[in-house]
Amino acid sequence: MKKKIVILGSTGSIGKSLLRIISKNSSNIKIVLLSANKSSKILLSQAKKFNVKNLIITDKNSYQKCKSMNLKKINLYNNFEILDKIFPKKIDYTMSAIIGLDGLYPTLKMIKFSKKIAIANKESLVCAWNLIKKELDKFKTKFIPVDSEHFSIWFSLNDELKNKIEKIYITASGGPFLNRPINKFQNISLSESLKHPNWKMGKKITIDSSTLMNKVFEVIEARNIFDISLEKINVLIHPKSYIHSIIKFNNGMLKIIAHDTTMDIPIFNSLYDSEIVNFKSKPLNILNLNSLMIANVNKKKFPLINLIKKMSNNQSLYETVIVSANDELVKNYLLGKIKFNEISKKLFKFLYKEEFAKYKRIVPKNINDIIMLSNYVRSKINTNFVKSK
Repeated sequence: MKKKIVILGSTGSIGKSLLRIISKNSSNIKIVLLSANKSSKILLSQAKKFNVKNLIITDKNSYQKCKSMNLKKINLYNNFEILDKIFPKKIDYTMSAIIGLDGLYPTLKMIKFSKKIAIANKESLVCAWNLIKKELDKFKTKFIPVDSEHFSIWFSLNDELKNKIEKIYITASGGPFLNRPINKFQNISLSESLKHPNWKMGKKITIDSSTLMNKVFEVIEARNIFDISLEKINVLIHPKSYIHSIIKFNNGMLKIIAHDTTMDIPIFNSLYDSEIVNFKSKPLNILNLNSLMIANVNKKKFPLINLIKKMSNNQSLYETVIVSANDELVKNYLLGKIKFNEISKKLFKFLYKEEFAKYKRIVPKNINDIIMLSNYVRSKINTNFVKSK
């Protein structure tokens, strides 16, 4: 019997990688649904190649354009309210790879219809883990994190080992400015900040990698997913991105999880999990092991890493404040409205505003709590921290 799967955000980098992996073993997989926002041409091409009958295009203009084509043998939808009609029973696997908080609602909706869900949406795991966990438990859906760092930790642990963790170390490449002097950060150009030395990613996550904001999010993710205190999670610089996590146990043992610099490995393993399907990886490169070059983070060069100290061990709406403020500042940087070094300066200034402190004590009760706060934060950023300098 074919494995039935869904890909939310199939036109992004994670979605494309998963489809590339599936194309090598497509006879055993049936894709039931693909979704995209505006990239309708790519989505239709994917549907044709993999014979997918159900498509969701959330952008209204793109949806109307495709609707006017009178596509045969394809059910075209504009939102995720129709999932009950598409799935009379659970499918085998869902990949949630929609970028940003836009991915939260469809992720929560698809848990009900999935035996297993792999989540690559960082913002959902940071801001709404308690809501996601509630749905996972309610519908007995298996969860696999797709971030290479969290997948490596997940792959290494079971409940017994979790109780013996002394420390988890998440690695960071340091991005394109690891060796750049601090006094030259004022002159960083957009093209420079988008040149990641190891990974090919979208623009937003590439900027987050260059400021190390992505590691702040990943520490929060680890706290949430593995139910571990922030004091037990550290970030280390590892320029080659070969080691993805190090786990130190209280019996003195270490687990070092390494693999080639490709997201295909966690994506492949999230799909096939315990099945016997071989991933054709590169031979072991001993030079990688002989030159690991691991170091502590220079917090003066990457000040955003200090935000971890502002967090508590309990999830709250404050995570939504941080995610939304950073997201909007990065967006304005990509538009050329602020400079690179202003991202961290404006973010700190914004987060120190007293009105946001109360959110550290408020747990999100539903998705509306998160979306409404996110919209408010973005509005405040654009009104007070971009237009007025």
